[in-house]
Amino acid sequence: MVYKYEPKDMQFKHLGRTGLKVSVFSYGGWLTVGGTVKGDPVKDLIKTALDHGVNFFDNAEIYANGQSEIEMGRVFKELEVDRDQLVVSTKVFFGTGKTDPNQKGLSRKHIIEGVRASLKRLQLDYVDIVFAHRPDVATPMEEIVRGFNFLLDHGLTYYWGTSEWTAQQIQEAIGIADRLGLVGPVVEQPQYSIFHREKFEVEYKPLWDHYGYGSTIWSPLAGGELSGKYLNGIPENSRYKTNPDFYQDKIKELESPEGKKRQDRIRKLGDISKRLGGGDGPAALALAWAATSPHVSSVILGATKPEQLEENFQALKLLDKITPEIRKEIDELFENAPQQLPTYGRA
Repeated sequence: MVYKYEPKDMQFKHLGRTGLKVSVFSYGGWLTVGGTVKGDPVKDLIKTALDHGVNFFDNAEIYANGQSEIEMGRVFKELEVDRDQLVVSTKVFFGTGKTDPNQKGLSRKHIIEGVRASLKRLQLDYVDIVFAHRPDVATPMEEIVRGFNFLLDHGLTYYWGTSEWTAQQIQEAIGIADRLGLVGPVVEQPQYSIFHREKFEVEYKPLWDHYGYGSTIWSPLAGGELSGKYLNGIPENSRYKTNPDFYQDKIKELESPEGKKRQDRIRKLGDISKRLGGGDGPAALALAWAATSPHVSSVILGATKPEQLEENFQALKLLDKITPEIRKEIDELFENAPQQLPTYGRA
């Protein structure tokens, strides 16, 4: 049965200064799809996202060593979603766990072969966006820029971007592309949340102001902490428990006196969310805060259960309630606003 996509109450933003429109909330496969979540539950998650108007789905070659792309691609085929209605991204850099020295990094060879392998796993002819998953200081920037332009010229993607690059590296890539008459990167995928603001709001500010760079942010709930799930300890089925190696530093931090003080602030954030109509818990407000922050094009969600997504989508009710006064209240609650803040407003 062909899935009938409807935007419903979802809101959309341009991807930076491009003409591409992405849903303000998107769904990504990191740490979940193809790893802890496989089979029919993946279909349930993606269908729940689609049902709420999500059109942007994010993946990467490294996620579950390629299994995440396989699972996501399978679901798109089974649901028979109209490809033209989807915005799909993947990332190239880390490879899929193979040891061949040319199956990772941003050489022209791996950019092209890695993306072609991703398309095969996704069962797609093209992805809308390809991200350079990390900077590659061992490869000349001109080679990287030319490699991504090969993808564009051959219809394997429509846009390319960066993920966790420095502002200086991004500016270098844009400058080389301009000099060569090629297409430069247009979007960054950084970590951003109420707890992680400095790089996005200060270092990247010239990118937003001068280049109209877009962003698709990850970990908007700070690994689930801003959902309130750790207010009374670490649940057995939480991301911190299921990925202890990745989050070992966060676990120690959470159990420290400072971490416990932060939980008190998260409780108060939940009170503000409830006052605004975001339901119980702080998740909806934390997500709405991120989605309405300047220069955020889309907020990537990474839920493991449909009911978690349903809870996250309560944030749609709060998008128009995030006033400068509410932002100031949140700044004063967490006391972590960077000194050089851009002017608040919609991107």
